[in-house]
Amino acid sequence: MTKAALLLVDDDRHVLSSMAEWLREQDYTVDTAAGRTDAIAATAKRTYDVVLCDIRLTDGDGFEVLAHCRKQFPQTSVILLTGYGTVDTAIEAIRAGAFDLLTKPLIDEELEMSIERALAQREVLRENTNLKAQLDLRFGMENVVGQDHRMKRVFDVIDSVADTRASVLIGGESGTGKSLIARAIHRRSGRRDKAFVEVACGALPETLLESELFGHVAGAFTGATGDKIGKFKQADGGTIFLDEIGTASPAMQVKLLRVLQELEFEPVGGTKTCHVDVRVILATNEDLTARVANGTFRQDLYYRINVINIELPPLRDRVTDIPLLARHFLKQMCVETGKQVRDFSDEAMAILQRYRLPGNVRELQNIVERAVLLGRGDLVRPEDLPANMHTPGTAALAAPTGSGSLKDSLEAPERQIILSVLDSNNWNRNETADKLGINRTTLYKKMKRLGLEEERRAAQTPDVQHTGRN
Repeated sequence: MTKAALLLVDDDRHVLSSMAEWLREQDYTVDTAAGRTDAIAATAKRTYDVVLCDIRLTDGDGFEVLAHCRKQFPQTSVILLTGYGTVDTAIEAIRAGAFDLLTKPLIDEELEMSIERALAQREVLRENTNLKAQLDLRFGMENVVGQDHRMKRVFDVIDSVADTRASVLIGGESGTGKSLIARAIHRRSGRRDKAFVEVACGALPETLLESELFGHVAGAFTGATGDKIGKFKQADGGTIFLDEIGTASPAMQVKLLRVLQELEFEPVGGTKTCHVDVRVILATNEDLTARVANGTFRQDLYYRINVINIELPPLRDRVTDIPLLARHFLKQMCVETGKQVRDFSDEAMAILQRYRLPGNVRELQNIVERAVLLGRGDLVRPEDLPANMHTPGTAALAAPTGSGSLKDSLEAPERQIILSVLDSNNWNRNETADKLGINRTTLYKKMKRLGLEEERRAAQTPDVQHTGRN
């Protein structure tokens, strides 16, 4: 098999012929061009891995060929050749985007080494492109799935604030997708090519958390045998995501307030102040306003982090999103594993929608991944789902309330179903009634009986707020 496709450009026919012959002996596919015009015409017919071009051509120069390749074929490496090599020429070539500049007469080993290095760089770029595509598949905005009106408002806010420096506080139960939202904000911002650094604040004791965030110098504490760069420094130019921010101790809250206000800090045990340019996104599954009220969370820090607030609803409150998410995860897993599973059976989907999913989106993703990996057919069936989802009582949308009478027990799922369909239709009664198969008057009476008018007023109150503080 041939190694790679090369294009040689030189107006010296003898040099062109001998160089092409030698490179073909090295198993490269080689085309030749006698000048700028021929070279540009050749690149229109096929894509080359490397172009080797003499700087001096009868109908132009190699820099024109270089400029053309850089604009039209950025993945193609260009090596310029010259018989009059100087330091200035080399600097000009590298600044113009050439991979290398070689001086004639060419040395075989030097030429082949330059080509191999160019191909190695091309492979790294290809791997980076593939990696970014995989990240988009896992963490891109298209993974934030939902048709519920509250999720649509979340999407609108992400689009509005992604390319700003404003701090974002994401609230919601565990598993609702706070990390995914943070990554989506980062990947839609101008910082997308810089680092995204995630820190689970609740997973580390305070002494280790400070070192993790700000780094330390050698000798700062027992076991600190060398300097360590902290997460804030690693995220310089990019985004840092601080999950479970509500677990931060009072002392850590003071340090965080300073770095958020001044974008500067000192490593543990150090005296040199570090300055960073970072976008800060935070998340919590706690009610921080209650924590502020009882004095366990600093009010000034709360105002600093709560510039943009995004509240993610639990999945049990947006049941109509479950089929969308389940099929999204199914497609994702089929791409990753190569398995051919086309959909869920009606019975399996009904179980998913009845189950309360206490682990929210994360639990649903795990259920689907398990079903794809362990299932044998082209449909996900009830037997492919975890046993606990079939256990009586665990799949109920809501536990019986009140006296436990039949009437009370039936009202709970009826209320949940009507509320879910209202949410999915943005509280449009006509569309909701049509979807439920009842008339509008019946729907209105049920809403009144079940107390859903209060839910309607709550739905009209934005869950996503811009506090106006900075």
